[in-house]
Amino acid sequence: MNRIMYFARSPVFWFCILDDMMVQRKVRGFTLIELLVALLIMALLAIAGYRGLDAVLQARLVVAHETRKWQHLMYCFSRMQLDLAQPLPRPVRDQNGNVQPEFLGLAAVAGNNEARLSFTRAGDGEGGPSRMVPQRIGYLLQGDTLMLLRWPALDQPPGARPERYPLLKGVRKFDLRYLGATGNWYESWPPAGQNGGGPAAGGRL
Repeated sequence: MNRIMYFARSPVFWFCILDDMMVQRKVRGFTLIELLVALLIMALLAIAGYRGLDAVLQARLVVAHETRKWQHLMYCFSRMQLDLAQPLPRPVRDQNGNVQPEFLGLAAVAGNNEARLSFTRAGDGEGGPSRMVPQRIGYLLQGDTLMLLRWPALDQPPGARPERYPLLKGVRKFDLRYLGATGNWYESWPPAGQNGGGPAAGGRL
């Protein structure tokens, strides 16, 4: 008994007791409040990560859309520049037998086979040998799409219809003005008193 009392008074005894209590405290795990706090932190991190990823994806979509838009615009302007750079002074006959000037710009389109702008250009070879000969082409805004029109021949037989190719979508307005040799602008071409020849410049898309 005295030996037990002596051991209880010893510092080693209490050190062993405290060490055992600390070990038991360490292995007891997390409390419910600690688990809830950890889950809340993880949820906040997940929400922040999702928003960051969504912002990156949305920015990527916007950049891709803008890239496609500018690519289509560049192709459209390049095509028009290529066509207008190769005019030929060759009048044509329409499907009604009427002679049309080599460069014709209308203020308004009345028929389905008319173009807002039509002219004769040199062949480009696109689509085979048949395209090497001079061509009659035109541009027309149909709905919200700028169309490229290509007639099968310069002098058109009765009932001839042009082939239509979509060139650019999402166009709200297609205005054309023509600059004459005197420096005046015209809504249609050729102006009164002029039988042939093309304008110096003009156009707004």
